[in-house]
Amino acid sequence: MLPAKGEETILTHASTRGNSLRTTVPIGVVRQLGLKEGDRLRWEIQADNNNLIILVKPVKEENK
Repeated sequence: MLPAKGEETILTHASTRGNSLRTTVPIGVVRQLGLKEGDRLRWEIQADNNNLIILVKPVKEENK
């Protein structure tokens, strides 16, 4: 389980993807989700009262 206070990262310019930003996925999240280099993440934004909730989910590819 991740710490209740959450994790902090710093955004940097992603020069290879146009006008997007890049961040580092904290190692606690990497371990929790079992991520490895090259994995894809899906980002979803939900509104709940006056809060925005960002869901980050690994994209699982079907076996070919």
